[in-house]
Amino acid sequence: MKPPQISFPTLLQNFFQQRLVAQRGASAQTVASYRDTFELLLRYAEKATRRSPSALVLDDLDAPLVLAFLDHLETQRGNCPRTRNLRLTAIRSFMRYASLREPTALPVAQRVLAIPTKRFDRPALEFLSRQEIKALLDAPDRSSWSGQRDAVLLATLYNTGARVSEITALRVADVLTDRDSALHLHGKGRKERVVPLWKSTTAQLRAWIPRIDPSPDSPVFPNRAGRRLSRSGVEHRLAVALAIASERCPSLVGRRISPHTLRHTTAMHLLQSGVDITVIALWLGHEDPATTHLYVEADLAMKEAALRRVADPGRKPLRFDASDRLLAFLEAL
Repeated sequence: MKPPQISFPTLLQNFFQQRLVAQRGASAQTVASYRDTFELLLRYAEKATRRSPSALVLDDLDAPLVLAFLDHLETQRGNCPRTRNLRLTAIRSFMRYASLREPTALPVAQRVLAIPTKRFDRPALEFLSRQEIKALLDAPDRSSWSGQRDAVLLATLYNTGARVSEITALRVADVLTDRDSALHLHGKGRKERVVPLWKSTTAQLRAWIPRIDPSPDSPVFPNRAGRRLSRSGVEHRLAVALAIASERCPSLVGRRISPHTLRHTTAMHLLQSGVDITVIALWLGHEDPATTHLYVEADLAMKEAALRRVADPGRKPLRFDASDRLLAFLEAL
């Protein structure tokens, strides 16, 4: 007698509880990222199939629906190809698990696993000048509770170059101001690091913590309800500060600035100040120092761009003149 098929809701719950947490020991950030993916997918599938998430079966999540969901992320939600690929990675991980636990799921899983990641051009690193970051840091109104929180939040982001997930997870116990002022950051993949603080950042944090719950496990940057600020909450508060800063600094007008832009800004300012690239890699928590070399390339690109604006006075510009129709065709491409 064949064992009963495992339902889709059971497979998904077991994937999170057994596979991710118990077997792989995934970090809280990974679990949260996968959770967000399936919340979005299930809401989309609910509209597409007109069945509640608990009533869905695995066949509902076949390749056509997953592809339509990925297109929805880009066209309707405005997600970039990188985010699309991250969502697909989470779905693939679940499908591999489902195919092992439930053999009847193999055909659906194989079709979803065959969906390729989307290639994309790597955009130029976006970062702020020192004048622009100063305008942003000065923007919050420190006379209000939320304004003081935003001021300390932005200063801490710029000082540490932390990821937004590391900042939202920051607890009071992670603020080390007794002797050497530093922050204990909990990064991706359970990696931890300690980042030193400037005196100005330390002073702001010391003045801020008495205004919140000082318990060791309390969030350093809470919302009005006392719970830790969400990723979207940080993005919203940054947008509010950016709108104010744009009035004082015209070069910020129309710019798309995210919390990750502040991380790039920290790295570029450290590099421009002469800090060694390996130290910057440790500062940012890069597992592979080669990742940090992107900032070196970005800095050289700025210098080359400035050089191209000035014509070389010692030589006459040359232009290639194709002498053959086929060469002319290739040259025109």
